[in-house]
Amino acid sequence: MMKGPINMAINPPVDATKTPEWAALQKHYDELQSEGISLKQWFADDAERVEKLSFDAGDLHFDLSKNLIKPETLQLFADLAKAVKLDERTKAMYTGVHINNTEDRAVLHTALRRPVEDEGKYIVDGQDTVKDVREVLDRIYAFADKVRSGEWTGVTGKKIETVVNIGIGGSDLGPVMVYEALKPYADAGISARYISNIDPNDLAEKTKGLDPETTLFIIVSKTFTTLETLTNAREARTWLLEELKAKGAIDGSDAKNAEAIKKHFVAVSTNLEKVAEFGIDPNNAFGFWNWVGGRYSVDSAVGTSLAVVFGPARFEEFLHGFHEIDEYFANTPFEKNVVVLLGMLNVWYRNFFKVASHAVLPYDQYLHRFPAYLQQLTMESNGKSVRWDGTPVTSETGEIFWGEPGTNGQHAFYQLIHQGTQLIPADFIAFVNTPNPTKDGDQDVHELFLGNYFAQTKALAFGKTADEVRAEGTPEEIVPARVFTGNRPTTSIFGVALTPFALGELIALYEHITFVEGTVWGLDSYDQWGVELGKQLAKQITPAISKDDDALAAQDPSTQSLIKFYRANREVWFRCVASELTVARAARCCLVNGLATVHAASSDLPSKRGV
Repeated sequence: MMKGPINMAINPPVDATKTPEWAALQKHYDELQSEGISLKQWFADDAERVEKLSFDAGDLHFDLSKNLIKPETLQLFADLAKAVKLDERTKAMYTGVHINNTEDRAVLHTALRRPVEDEGKYIVDGQDTVKDVREVLDRIYAFADKVRSGEWTGVTGKKIETVVNIGIGGSDLGPVMVYEALKPYADAGISARYISNIDPNDLAEKTKGLDPETTLFIIVSKTFTTLETLTNAREARTWLLEELKAKGAIDGSDAKNAEAIKKHFVAVSTNLEKVAEFGIDPNNAFGFWNWVGGRYSVDSAVGTSLAVVFGPARFEEFLHGFHEIDEYFANTPFEKNVVVLLGMLNVWYRNFFKVASHAVLPYDQYLHRFPAYLQQLTMESNGKSVRWDGTPVTSETGEIFWGEPGTNGQHAFYQLIHQGTQLIPADFIAFVNTPNPTKDGDQDVHELFLGNYFAQTKALAFGKTADEVRAEGTPEEIVPARVFTGNRPTTSIFGVALTPFALGELIALYEHITFVEGTVWGLDSYDQWGVELGKQLAKQITPAISKDDDALAAQDPSTQSLIKFYRANREVWFRCVASELTVARAARCCLVNGLATVHAASSDLPSKRGV
């Protein structure tokens, strides 16, 4: 809640583009362009290039040497970071200053992973943030232990075997990414499923094959009012009660229904009144605070499903990984701070090379949801055209983040990165060790896999000349197609193993990279007003879809036309389903008999709008 009028003119951002440091970086860029960028030449000229451009943070190793920079570029990055007062803003964030201007909130996701020893050190708006965090964690851990041990049972006394998390945005993307990433650490015979989309197909598929007696739902909504989450929660409640009754586990009475809901539903929310109205025992609700944004919340109570599946000890390791990078970022000089330098590197490409997108390519199948997670983290944070004081931005902002695991991507979109007309910086992430070592004959398969990780960054950096192609005996007419220009920038991030600790490090790394970029661009990286308009319009349009002709008439012509198409074809579909019995045959019926004449015939069809 707002505490009153916000004076957004207070502490306006530094306009980075007007600083001497920006001008120096521009001059440096122009000089590199003038002399010609050649990674091959730069490596040949400087035997220490790799050493100068390699860093370690926690147990992660970073090689920036294949980027379009020289060692001296790093000082220019550090100078610009100082010019935009990154140190001051970092301190403000860590200590609970309300740097989320438009919502008048502190930004304290770093408090979620502070150790218990920090209790009493970070009092924000009268709240001992660390003490409060640890109290909630203790409650989550106690709950997780009960579920994992079998002390917590379903309504028929059976141990919980499946946890179903219902949330959306940060309440889904974070937990599902971490669950997939750490699957080898699931040690209690409990698996997890995640429902987010309001599309009924999501819930239908995620509940398919589940035993209601051994299923626990976790409803994640801070306010317990999120449209998608609460719609899915109500559908899940209906599914549970119907399935239990069908099995004879409950008799369908109000008392048994209430008991079942209390045993099979818990909440992550601060709205205890709404939680109770739903039927969940408020004692089984775990809260978090308005200084935690959704996309920064996986290490809060939002991660309750993870604590259940992996256990409190693993969740603590996860938090330690975050904290390791938090401390490194806050305490390492900018010139040697790889987190700061990576953030500035992204600014370098976005603002000087004018790149639009950024690929994240994890060479670890367990990280297959990591790029999707980063899409919300980075694009919801920095996809903005207004600075934190309400003034227009003065440069390009935001990057389109995307990616898939290697080696899959090599057989899909790497062609564009290697030989396309766009410059696409890419982060390559891999780990020395795997939880699933195997051999193909004498070949270590993980080493075969890592061979691709090493080879792709080498190929992107150094390419292949026409003469090198000719030397392979390639016919002259094909030579141009087989030339690789090289000078395609990559960052290599190499870890020891994908542990809970390492995953916490990775997430914190990108959180702070996003913060660095936002500081340079003058953005409030912690609000997300851009998602609100679509939500508002959806509420207005929904009545028009099937029943409210006045609401339909109020829409623009394009929306009206689309809704009319829906109404007509929805009716044809139900008519065909009724007559043809099977969905497959109904589809053909619609195609042959319905859709061809749908607009002419729709007025004659019986109404199915209530279905």
